[in-house]
Amino acid sequence: MGSRPEGPAPLEIVVPAYNEAGRLPRGLGLLGDKLARLPVRATILVVDNASTDGTAGIARSWRGPVPVRLLRCERRGKGAAVRAGLLATSAPYIGFMDADMATDLAALDDALVLLREGRPVVVGSRRHGRSVVEGYALPLRRLGALAFNRVVRDIAGGLSDTQCGFKFFAGPLGRAAAAEVRTAGFSFDVELLAQCVRRGAVVTDIPVIWRDRPGSTFSVRRHSLQCFVDLARIRARVGRAGPPAVVVRDVVTAPGAVSGPVVPPQGGLSSASGLSSSSASGAGPG
Repeated sequence: MGSRPEGPAPLEIVVPAYNEAGRLPRGLGLLGDKLARLPVRATILVVDNASTDGTAGIARSWRGPVPVRLLRCERRGKGAAVRAGLLATSAPYIGFMDADMATDLAALDDALVLLREGRPVVVGSRRHGRSVVEGYALPLRRLGALAFNRVVRDIAGGLSDTQCGFKFFAGPLGRAAAAEVRTAGFSFDVELLAQCVRRGAVVTDIPVIWRDRPGSTFSVRRHSLQCFVDLARIRARVGRAGPPAVVVRDVVTAPGAVSGPVVPPQGGLSSASGLSSSSASGAGPG
């Protein structure tokens, strides 16, 4: 791989965490080991979402192959935590992942390649034809996810899976979109993506290997109604956000192997963000 240049890390990954003392050590261990093998330097930002357990202490004292820093977010809700984390970044490339690492980290290789090629938004999709999904068998949850994603497609640029906890952005775009997000709960992904679409972003969805992990804080019974209330509010704020995003599929031949033509960002986004490939140096209702 060779030595990597010093200086600010080109990649920052936000990990929202609410009472994740049980799962966070494993998640940070896996993520840190993976990031240490990437061709660019990376850091992790754990956002403690007003936890009442030892989450903050674990993140604060963590020692691993990549730096981990801690941010406290007193406003409850995954959306609030992710928003706070994205706004606290400064890297050219940013993203967020769930603490349980349900999405296999092999997808990071693909996401980084695509970001460096100029893709402004890269998201994991469990409904991509080449994704491998394990343990996602609860009929009520699957039915709710299907209904949810049908409702939000026109808001979020036609994506078939808005809720996979694996999303990456060109840094300036991600921070600008996050600044406009008002949804604190699990539906925040929709508003975040819609704000990217409004800015002319091309959305690339990639296949992932996704394994259901026990301990998710999302509950179909407790959170579904609020999710749909939030969607109504998002639609009122954002509406049909101008021209739909170009959703690029079939870019990846299999999880972990990028191929296919590069689709440049629309609307002059690459020049607005100041990025080029040479400058690179739990789950919600879905």
